[in-house]
Amino acid sequence: MNKITTFKGAGNGFSAFAKQFGIYLVLLALLIFFSIASENFLNSHNLLNVARQVSMLGIVAVGFAFVLLLGGIDLSVGSVVTLVNIVCAWLMVNAGWHPVFAVVVALALSAAIGFMNGWIIANIQMPPIIVTLAMLIIIEGVAYLICDGLPIYGFPESFAVIGQGYVGPIPIPVIIMAIVMALGGFILSKTFFGRYFYAVGGNEEAAKLSGIDVNRVKYLVYTLSGFFAGVAGIVILSRTNSGQVLSGKGFEFDVLTACVLGGVSVSGGFGKISNVLAGVLILGVLSNGLVLLDVSQFVQMVIKGVVLLVAVALDSLQHRKAS
Repeated sequence: MNKITTFKGAGNGFSAFAKQFGIYLVLLALLIFFSIASENFLNSHNLLNVARQVSMLGIVAVGFAFVLLLGGIDLSVGSVVTLVNIVCAWLMVNAGWHPVFAVVVALALSAAIGFMNGWIIANIQMPPIIVTLAMLIIIEGVAYLICDGLPIYGFPESFAVIGQGYVGPIPIPVIIMAIVMALGGFILSKTFFGRYFYAVGGNEEAAKLSGIDVNRVKYLVYTLSGFFAGVAGIVILSRTNSGQVLSGKGFEFDVLTACVLGGVSVSGGFGKISNVLAGVLILGVLSNGLVLLDVSQFVQMVIKGVVLLVAVALDSLQHRKAS
């Protein structure tokens, strides 16, 4: 009996360890594998390049994680990235606005789109996947109408600092991602808003009965998701120095994969930002390593699809076991 109890205790201890640190072990394993497979992987220039590449993904992932915590989803984030990219570029080039004013208006637009998503979901009781999918299509069409499908370029040189500048050896996009991640972690762990996110995602009816204004929580979460997608759109615009209608294409898929890899439950009520960062880094390392190994883009798509499927399957199994 004592041996069986000890064995079960050890098994439970390993399971708890794997659940808490498994994502970091996967990241470490990928780092070791690509370091051995490619001599160009493990150098400071390439690692900084990986960090810069994933910075936009990490910014969007914070707002997206909030939405998943509610048990919702926001498929419109990629099109919001695109629209902000195009609107900000158009205001600077065609309307002659100062970059600061153009950025403020573009970010206000992205937050307004997020609020609209939250309002429709909360008040009309439409499924989030339908609302945000429809918004994705609408916004993408609006972006094409604004620029006629053509790139917009010719910005002031000062605007390039946001996406191309450095503070010491650290790229500014990485610093922006770190600030957004820290803000997201603070909201979840140190504010009553964060507790509301978990409460609504864990059991919406119980949250209502405890006095939480569920509708307002949804407004806030979807507004933050839209806003952070807008921030990423500004960074991408500054980095590429060109407003393009394909800038956010497929972004929602990568963000969803990163969040689920980071342990944010698609059923809501569970997840934390530090693990989301690990999920973002895993995607970045995987993409960069596969490029260095000269793996075709189509094979990369297959691999990323499998990764998402496995991550969601594991989340579903854990949720079923907990239930």
